[in-house]
Amino acid sequence: MRPDFVLEHIPERAIRPLLIAGAYGTLGRALGRVCHTRGLVTVALGRNQLDISIPASVEHALAAHRPWAVVNAAGYVRVDEAEADEARCFRENATGPAVLAAACAARALPLLTFSSDLVFDGQQAEPYGESSAPRPLNVYGRSKLAGEQQVLAAHPGALVVRTSAFFSGWDEFNFVYFALQAARGGQRFEAASDVRISPTYVPDLVNTSLDLLLDEAAGIWHVANQGACTWAELARASVERAGFSADLVVPRPMADFGLAAARPPQSVLVSERGIVLPPLEHALGRCLAEMERHPVLRD
Repeated sequence: MRPDFVLEHIPERAIRPLLIAGAYGTLGRALGRVCHTRGLVTVALGRNQLDISIPASVEHALAAHRPWAVVNAAGYVRVDEAEADEARCFRENATGPAVLAAACAARALPLLTFSSDLVFDGQQAEPYGESSAPRPLNVYGRSKLAGEQQVLAAHPGALVVRTSAFFSGWDEFNFVYFALQAARGGQRFEAASDVRISPTYVPDLVNTSLDLLLDEAAGIWHVANQGACTWAELARASVERAGFSADLVVPRPMADFGLAAARPPQSVLVSERGIVLPPLEHALGRCLAEMERHPVLRD
């Protein structure tokens, strides 16, 4: 059998890497971990190796690594700080993804990038589907909406995954971890009681997003676990499941926190395109099982 015949029939993803931009954030690390489990070869690059807002940096990375697809897990994530840092927020959440999208489109490379439930204003009574009209209330939400629009304009075949309030047992940078850390120390934990969200378990988000990428999905998709709750309800459920007193959670109106960025009163996501993740209760149980090996739950 000719060697070239063999290579022609091997999927590109078996011999070329998946390029991940934003290697050191929550999503970037989770993507690397899940890809390793699934046998997908990756090259994960941090900002010092790949600045997606600089065309020359993007061109160099794509030429050097010759990926079969690209995942953008980079971005500005500090919602309140964005109010006073608009230029940087838009550069990282809109300009950068658009630069990356144009470069991928020129090479016919699939691209996956992430957006947010904060593109909505929360005035809709029912959950938000992919066709719901976005009306962001803050700088961060506007930057994410601009990123969606610019990415799809530059690369109509790109995959844009909107998600919400993600949590994970794989790192310490999420709401559930903070609630459990406070409970473990016997401290009261204040959380908003009047803002409804779709908490999303990072492993479920990453696995489903990769499935969509492998299936060559395009356009905007909502990916969140089934179920909705307030931040206070999420904290209470997490604390109770971990064996602590739910009385440690103190519900308060969001306005009491004095945050710089306005939040929608509800930004619950549903998918009109058929994506169904496991129920929130199941995801939270798996997250806490993962956290049992973490210092926050040790005696």
